Amino acid sequence: MTPHQHEFEAAPGLPETLPSDERILWQGAPDAGQLARRVFHLPKVAAYFAVLIGLQAMHLAEQIGPTGELLLALVPALALATLGLGLLGLWCWMTARTTLYTLTNRRVVMRIGIVLTLTLNLPLRVLAGASLRELPKGYGDLPLALPDNARIAWLHLWPHARPWAYARAQPTLRCIPQVTAVAAQLTEAWRAAALADPAQRAAAAAAPALRPEPESSPLGGAFAGQRS
Repeated sequence: MTPHQHEFEAAPGLPETLPSDERILWQGAPDAGQLARRVFHLPKVAAYFAVLIGLQAMHLAEQIGPTGELLLALVPALALATLGLGLLGLWCWMTARTTLYTLTNRRVVMRIGIVLTLTLNLPLRVLAGASLRELPKGYGDLPLALPDNARIAWLHLWPHARPWAYARAQPTLRCIPQVTAVAAQLTEAWRAAALADPAQRAAAAAAPALRPEPESSPLGGAFAGQRS
């Protein structure tokens, strides 16, 4: 589980050339629209600004007569709300544009960060578990549980972290399309990697196929999902 800070990529999303026996199974990035709604909560922030401006308009309407003067008085608040929503939307777009998730037959690689790029190498054989959180229209999250001896700060991961898991932060592939297909690929890649490890061979052989369920479980058992 190695974090790298870098400016150069040997290949898109990869800080170094893959070994000859390692291959890319899947690459993808978060969907900007889903990030805006599910992670940055842009519609809720917009509704919050709308309520504040509406309350201000009601207050000013008692003091200002003509509609033109009322609208003029609301210009500063409207400008600030537009600026705030614009910056939040830009942050969301840049997050989606600069993120690249890679699944190989040996590891998950997460290239994250807008200004300072951070690459996380997560070997499949050491992952403690994973889960599937399905979102509408085929999108979803894939949280990856780390072993007890590996810790990554939640703030270093966000927004690529499982929501509400602060004490034991879990790197998460956020808002990716065709999430069930990616989860199936991850399951098979883990099973293949575990079969090569004598200590995990029995668990890998017994691992069932992916099926969405209410709770998360170890990779040695199965993936599990949360619907929302």
